[in-house]
Amino acid sequence: MRGDLNCFHEPFGEPWYQGESPRWPRIKRDSPRKSGLTFESVWQQLNEAATRGPVFSKDFPHYIEHMWTDEFLGNFNHSFLIRDPAKVATSMFKHWPDFVLKEIAIVEQRKLFDRLVDTLGEVPPVIDSDDLLENPSGIVEAYCRSVGIPFLPQALTWEPGHREEVSWYDGGSWHGNLRQSDGLKPQPKTHLDISDTPDRVKEIYEICLPHYLHLYQNRLGPVSSE
Repeated sequence: MRGDLNCFHEPFGEPWYQGESPRWPRIKRDSPRKSGLTFESVWQQLNEAATRGPVFSKDFPHYIEHMWTDEFLGNFNHSFLIRDPAKVATSMFKHWPDFVLKEIAIVEQRKLFDRLVDTLGEVPPVIDSDDLLENPSGIVEAYCRSVGIPFLPQALTWEPGHREEVSWYDGGSWHGNLRQSDGLKPQPKTHLDISDTPDRVKEIYEICLPHYLHLYQNRLGPVSSE
């Protein structure tokens, strides 16, 4: 909606799940595959886009953990979007009851965050999704300031309906609410109780929680509306 960035939604997720050499831990013989889709082809696509203007790419760190070299990571201006692992785990369980820890990516977020702090000597911007939903304008403005781009309030609204950028993966089953929405609007924070979930889900939550809290203490606060 900004109009000044070439945006990609989980480009490295496609080869991770369904490329020629997928790394998805639950891959099956009959899982979808795309000929010619590789991590290298995605990286080439991003580089080509960067020659035409600024690129914004939202992705999960576990998709490219095998590519983490200082040279590769140095190509990006990194920032982090984090979410309460109770909400992540229950969402994953709803869509994929047999999901595994590797698909949550919170452990990998912590690893990448710590590596960047050690390498850069400074803390990358961190947004907590509950903070974003509670105060969209204040958090987005704080984010824009932290990464050095203009804050454009008009980019927080849009027309609802089908769009290609909210359709991936598997036709967009994860993005139903987004597709019907018309903007980022304040929503109160909610607490999610996972006590009724299977023990396996609770165990994954307990593993992820300390890593989430480590990033949470470094999160951005909103810009005041006053």
